[in-house]
Amino acid sequence: MSGSAPVDFGALLADLGDEADALDRVVDGLDPAGWAAPTAAAGWDVRATMEHLAGSEALAALALTDPEAFGARMAARGTPGSAAGSAAEPAGVLARWRRERSRVLDTLAVASARDRFPWVAGDMSAAAFATARLMETWAHGLDVAAALGLRHPVTHRLRHVAELGVRTRGFALAAHGLTVPDADVRVELAGPDGEAWTWGGSDTEVVRGPAFDFCLVVTQRRHVDDTGLATRGVVARQWMAVAQAFAGPPTTAPRGRGG
Repeated sequence: MSGSAPVDFGALLADLGDEADALDRVVDGLDPAGWAAPTAAAGWDVRATMEHLAGSEALAALALTDPEAFGARMAARGTPGSAAGSAAEPAGVLARWRRERSRVLDTLAVASARDRFPWVAGDMSAAAFATARLMETWAHGLDVAAALGLRHPVTHRLRHVAELGVRTRGFALAAHGLTVPDADVRVELAGPDGEAWTWGGSDTEVVRGPAFDFCLVVTQRRHVDDTGLATRGVVARQWMAVAQAFAGPPTTAPRGRGG
């Protein structure tokens, strides 16, 4: 599959729902020790991770249903912060996450793919909004599964995360104060079902390897040097060092962090 395929919005929303369901199956019925299991992110356990997701989904629901209130909220408090210091009970956290993610999905279900909604990094289409929600759910779901010693399922849904990772190359470079070059970067990924996913047409600037590893890098779950990705060219290497598919201040993945 080459380049950015036309968006099947219904399929995208189905994948978003499935990604959340996969995480729900992991956290449903967790005992206190499971909720307190530390993730690879310093200071974040499973409960804090799920509370962050619940807060992010609540903010997303506000952006979708009341853009003016969302704008006022952002002006008052800035970008969403860490939930690691909260003391909310796990049952309440889980109930809130389920409620807010359902609100997001239900609202997107009656939108068209090209409808515009506000978000932290600026207005985006409903399709891009759904993709961003899927990316965040996948990344934090990966954190939770790893904390519990479970293997997070590797599915075709990675295509959405990889697509977002490719599309945010300019954002990531600019966020880190780097020049966004005109040079194209070819991305060649091996999907989980053996399918080849490609973007770009450069012969000199190339990122190549497993789609799962690429998604780990663009969500900053693993440093590029700790993956099976290969890069060729200065631009490709510079991008992979700072790749960031999520909104917010610039950060980079530390060496040795598990995915």
